[in-house]
Amino acid sequence: MLETSARLLRLLSLLQTPREWTGAELAERLSVSTRTIRNDVERLRNLGYPVHGNRGAVGGYRLGAGAALPPLLLDDEEAVAVAIGLRTAAGGTITGVEETSLRALAKLEQVLPTRLRRRVHALQRYAVAVPRDDLGPRVDADTLSALAAACRDHERLRFDYRSHDGSESRREVEPYRLVNWGRRWYLVGFDVERAGWRTFRVDRLHPRTPTGPRFTPRDLPEEAIDQVRRGVSSAAWRYRAQVVVHVPAEQLAERINAAIGTITPVDDTRCLLDTGADSIEALAVHLGLLGVDFTVTEPAELVELVRALADRYHRATEPQHT
Repeated sequence: MLETSARLLRLLSLLQTPREWTGAELAERLSVSTRTIRNDVERLRNLGYPVHGNRGAVGGYRLGAGAALPPLLLDDEEAVAVAIGLRTAAGGTITGVEETSLRALAKLEQVLPTRLRRRVHALQRYAVAVPRDDLGPRVDADTLSALAAACRDHERLRFDYRSHDGSESRREVEPYRLVNWGRRWYLVGFDVERAGWRTFRVDRLHPRTPTGPRFTPRDLPEEAIDQVRRGVSSAAWRYRAQVVVHVPAEQLAERINAAIGTITPVDDTRCLLDTGADSIEALAVHLGLLGVDFTVTEPAELVELVRALADRYHRATEPQHT
């Protein structure tokens, strides 16, 4: 039979799994009586663990949420994952969590067994991220928490917003999803005044308090990630073009993602691609990488550049005469 302290740790480990255990199941797992299980559960409660129990034939024990966070038991893989996640968060895109992450990481590494500490240190030392050319914006942790709470509670948000062109506006929005894309965070919501779905850069908004009244949730017109891809791409483009692509719309949709542009069927063999890019050169190259025939008629500078590229590529394949 296990010593009391070791048995309590085993019992706590079982209760941390997301299920409900009967007293008989726990007694069988730990090779003790159900009376011992009841006594051990009471010991855990005295230590601050919120162990909930239901009486009756279908009753059982489960670990719930308490007023304070009790110590947790992590297996080897969970401990390594948490350590890596904390290290990543310390240098991430959310302000206000760096110091907290490092403090939690120091506590975790202090109690990690040597074998796990070696694994974490090896990853930290030899797994090197390539520095980004653009560090990108950073968002406030409190702002993210407030937005997530409004999404959860279906409460309207009021905030000041700065658009990509620098214009300022005040918005009232029904918030639905927070989406992380690279080093940026976006809020997907229904703009009440404009009566339409919009995507907002979180680092460009400043919430006003208190939040507004509760609202009845609407059905999202598409997946939140696709909503962000479409909104972000179209807002960031400096150059736009509508190109006739000589394949059915379904075939083109399989080759590109929503960030490239929107596709509208023309007939059974052609479709219209509304796309864009930060530069006219990038737009011309992206069109060439579609891997299918297309026809571009505007803007004029794009037409000229495509012709120039076509001539250049043609010359590149001609035999050189000396």
